[in-house]
Amino acid sequence: MRRIGFIGTENSHTDHFIRFLNAEERHPGFRAAALVGGRHERNETLAATGGIDVVVEAPEDLLGLVDAAIISSRDGATHRAQAEPLLAAGVPVLVDKPLATTVLDAEAIIAAADVGGAPLVSCSALRFVPEMAELTARDDDRGELRHLGVVGPADPDSEYSGLFFYGIHHVETALEILGNPVVMPGQLQPVVTRTGDTTVASTRIAGVDVTLTFITPGEATRVPFHATASFTNAVLARELTLGPDYNAPALARFVGAVESGRTPAGPEHLLSPVAVLAAIADSLEEDQS
Repeated sequence: MRRIGFIGTENSHTDHFIRFLNAEERHPGFRAAALVGGRHERNETLAATGGIDVVVEAPEDLLGLVDAAIISSRDGATHRAQAEPLLAAGVPVLVDKPLATTVLDAEAIIAAADVGGAPLVSCSALRFVPEMAELTARDDDRGELRHLGVVGPADPDSEYSGLFFYGIHHVETALEILGNPVVMPGQLQPVVTRTGDTTVASTRIAGVDVTLTFITPGEATRVPFHATASFTNAVLARELTLGPDYNAPALARFVGAVESGRTPAGPEHLLSPVAVLAAIADSLEEDQS
């Protein structure tokens, strides 16, 4: 039995993963076995509902107790400190979006995985939504892709590192539709404007003009994720729908990585989403200064 430890248990994604593993047993041979963060009310509830006996204080306390770990902490700025000791020790880690909030931290996480020879997975759930198959399909009748627009909720002032909390979904959606091109740090110089609750970033990736629109959610308002691909002969617009099991594909990818002992995406593809969003965040900061 491969035991999985959980870090960042405040995130509702942890409920999903524990349900998939322990209640529904979707991955025989894998089990949610430990929680990090001590015995507070949230962890006590998860332990009771998930049948989990082990609760520790810090990520490094998982060493020797688990065979893999999932980090779901809401603030991506904490991911490096949480992931590095585990990866360096050879423990496979799924870092729930985003991998990190700076290029430096992302590179350090990737380096730790390389040192420890540990599989590393990080991905947005939007990469797996049903509409993605149509948006990424090859169709000569459409012609060449000229412009890609992705709209969704994200708050530049979020306490969880601003746009990185939800904005990483926009970026990973765009990269998936574009065929996952590599974007190196410093490669992009996006134009970013903010008007009220709406932030718009325009850039060019893999020869395609890309516009990412981040709309701050309100108490009673929340724009859905949406992608519009404009080709020379067609326009394809789709709302991106997240079903109740939207985290299942990410867990399946991680389980596959643990079983194979290999990271499913190259380091440059793990780094690219962070490089894109870091460039946008930096440009927004400059625009507001």
